[in-house]
Amino acid sequence: MPLVSMKEMLETANKNRYAVGQFNLNNLEYVQAILQAAEEEKSPVILGVSEGAGKYMGGFNVVVAMVKATMEAQGTTVPVAIHLDHGSSFESCAKAIHAGFTSVMIDASHDPFEENIAVTSKVVELAHFHGVSVEAELGTVGGNEDGVQGGIMYADTNECKELVQRTGVDCLAPALGSVHGPYQGEPNLGFKEMEEINTVAGVPLVLHGGTGIPVADIQKAISYGTSKINVNTENQIQQTKVVREVLEANPEMIDPRKYLGPGRDAIKDTVIGKMREFGSSSKA
Repeated sequence: MPLVSMKEMLETANKNRYAVGQFNLNNLEYVQAILQAAEEEKSPVILGVSEGAGKYMGGFNVVVAMVKATMEAQGTTVPVAIHLDHGSSFESCAKAIHAGFTSVMIDASHDPFEENIAVTSKVVELAHFHGVSVEAELGTVGGNEDGVQGGIMYADTNECKELVQRTGVDCLAPALGSVHGPYQGEPNLGFKEMEEINTVAGVPLVLHGGTGIPVADIQKAISYGTSKINVNTENQIQQTKVVREVLEANPEMIDPRKYLGPGRDAIKDTVIGKMREFGSSSKA
């Protein structure tokens, strides 16, 4: 099955009140594990690629080629989108689009509102011309992950409505108390604001920082229109935990396949758990 944009999968998820997981790629093992999990669960899936991870893996063209080759080798039949996570500029989004990404996020949330509108509109124009979906952000998601950092600043409901209307984005990530990376203490999401934004925005909502949020809060967010939930840290934690255990038990081991393989299995198991939690299993 060819790569697809996020638009249809998120609209379907929004209508049927489940969420599609975005699971970030860091190397080949992540590609294999996430696609295996999606196929076994018959779940649509979004492969997130940050600018830093894309650079580490050899550039956007390498990432797309790796994903397509793995899908063919593994016989992937479920809908898969490859999405630029936190694109920092129009130029970065354009490079991803021309490399074959089927979705991009333009994160101009740190800019003044009118500048956010301007750059997001420019990305939408190019992306939609190529059949690529676009995610935008308002407010500031807290924490630090792969160079994306900031203190929590809630999105404004009226600005969310205006940004969607003026730019034509396909989905919106309103910052409402979630953080990138591990939580310090209990997550405290702004559900009242989420409900208000869901009412006025008219597009599927996105929750960044999905690691560590209790299942009850995930379900509540989905009921308020959250149709895409991003997960990276939890996969990294579980992979690293298993790799450490294998190497500690086998201090002479040097074959990376023998410790990265079990780490890959840990990623797959984590993704399967999230897909079931988000309600996307058997929805492909």
